[in-house]
Amino acid sequence: MDTRQLAAFCAVVDRKSFSQAAERLGVTQPAVSLQVRALEERLGQQLLDRSGRRVEPTEAGRRLYRSAQRLLQLEEQLLEDVASADGGRLTGTLSLGASTGPGAHLVPLLLCEFQREHSDLRVALSISDTHAVIERVAARDVELGVVGALRRHRSLLFEPLARDEIVLAVPPGHPFAGGEISLEDLRSETLVVMQEGAGVRQVVEEELRRAGLRLRGLESKLELGLQESVKSAVAAGYGVAFISRTAIEGELAAGTLATARVAGLDPSRQLYVVRAKGRPPTRAAEAFLAFARERLV
Repeated sequence: MDTRQLAAFCAVVDRKSFSQAAERLGVTQPAVSLQVRALEERLGQQLLDRSGRRVEPTEAGRRLYRSAQRLLQLEEQLLEDVASADGGRLTGTLSLGASTGPGAHLVPLLLCEFQREHSDLRVALSISDTHAVIERVAARDVELGVVGALRRHRSLLFEPLARDEIVLAVPPGHPFAGGEISLEDLRSETLVVMQEGAGVRQVVEEELRRAGLRLRGLESKLELGLQESVKSAVAAGYGVAFISRTAIEGELAAGTLATARVAGLDPSRQLYVVRAKGRPPTRAAEAFLAFARERLV
């Protein structure tokens, strides 16, 4: 059986769209349509219901999808086993996604050091918010994700990787820079927040709840997406923001940002590695995780 046809079919089921499946596979939409139609003709079954706004598998398609996923995983493992006979060199591409906290400093530096040790390996890192990273791992767009919040997902595994401190970032000349600010004083500050779906925001909301506060109860009139835009706003003096320390190491060293402790709050979070259940890890993924855990001890 042509595994390219199975890969095209599974991508359409995962994305519920021929165009998005084509984008994921890096081919044209007509090529995906031809592969799926050839598979349907070979099996003598309609595998996809194309009548609605979203493409859905038929009953036969659902049965095939489960078996096709296993077959594609075996093919991937077979290629890995063959490659492992080549002197143990790591080759191919290791694809990862990371949320904006670990993706700003920690993960890129780990990847650079890891790739330097394995020069035949290509690494590809994409940065987005926690929710998007989790969905990309579930859709198998990337093999591994590194995120700062735990989300329930029946098809994914979350494994602890490292601890990450959440700090209150302030402009360098702020009265509380390097010191401590009370919750009452924090209420009078303009709090710059990240968009919903960001792991840091989830951690801060939970920590404030434990202190009897809500994020909406603070002066948070600036919601500016993810960490890069939040950092820029704080550095320019437009407010203060809770942010991952790993995301601002460079700014702290350069003196463009400072931090303040918030009395009664001690926000921190566990960073997790996310991977798909039932997907055998590639040698590159296993080697990178072992490398990262050794460095982060």
